[in-house]
Amino acid sequence: MEAVLALGIGIVFGAGIWLVLRPRTFQVLTGLMLMSYAVNLFIFAMGRLAVDRPPLTPAGTMADPAALADPVPQALVLTAIVIGFATTALYLVVMIGARGLAGTDHVDGEEPEE
Repeated sequence: MEAVLALGIGIVFGAGIWLVLRPRTFQVLTGLMLMSYAVNLFIFAMGRLAVDRPPLTPAGTMADPAALADPVPQALVLTAIVIGFATTALYLVVMIGARGLAGTDHVDGEEPEE
């Protein structure tokens, strides 16, 4: 299962890099989002995925690290999702403004001659 997860993360990140190298701003933005999703999956997977393990100890019990999930990767991924959403919204506003000023969504600001 680890190989499938690693392959999936690699494919998503590779697709993000391919889209970042495209000439249109929306494709670049989509590539950045895919790359951030792949990094979030990587961080979450490195936090020892566990099923039915609470991230915190119940009050009045002794802490057993083997019976608990690590809350740090969960907090990092949640924070990265919120920051990624905010930066994506900012990129969209800038992209729409640039399209209105330049009249094109090409990264260089001009259409390639065919």
